[in-house]
Amino acid sequence: MTLSGGVTGLVLAGGQARRMGGDDKGLIELAGRPMIDHALAALAPQVDALLVNANRHLERYRELAAPYAAEVVSDTLADYQGPLAGIARGLATCTTDWLACVPCDSPLIATDLVARLEAARRAADAEIAVAFCERLQPVFALLPRALLPSLEAYLEAGERKIDRWYRRHRVAEVDFADRPEQFLNVNTPQQHAELARTLAAMEP
Repeated sequence: MTLSGGVTGLVLAGGQARRMGGDDKGLIELAGRPMIDHALAALAPQVDALLVNANRHLERYRELAAPYAAEVVSDTLADYQGPLAGIARGLATCTTDWLACVPCDSPLIATDLVARLEAARRAADAEIAVAFCERLQPVFALLPRALLPSLEAYLEAGERKIDRWYRRHRVAEVDFADRPEQFLNVNTPQQHAELARTLAAMEP
């Protein structure tokens, strides 16, 4: 499904990954591929264009993004200000009306993620659609580029909490209880090992 005005996919890879010892999570190999590659491959068929938000190892990210014709963009705010800074950069860069964002460390992104987010957003007449599975999954979201001024003002005021900014707008929470594996991610070496085992078990 193509959204009116088009949709750009944004893979968020701009964090510091403190719990992973500072390793750049998007570049950590999982099942023989960097995690960013899993995310890009899953998101590419669902969108009209792709962006990668990264703040270090930019040349390596550009190499990995090239097969997907994805542009690599960095935060305009210094000192790793969190996912909203990456989303703001995505909204400022994209040329489509919509932005669908996912994290770089969740390799099992659903093939119908964007379609389900849009269907729920439209049904609820919401501005933003955010995935929900046991709790809100705030970096799995669909947002309109028109909200960029609101987000920029929020960040300029020193705010960084993503949930708090969402609550300023009409949000549709989209139930993905049937796809909990989509939200398996890597924040610790132990989670990396567990997810590697999960992927190995899924191979034919």
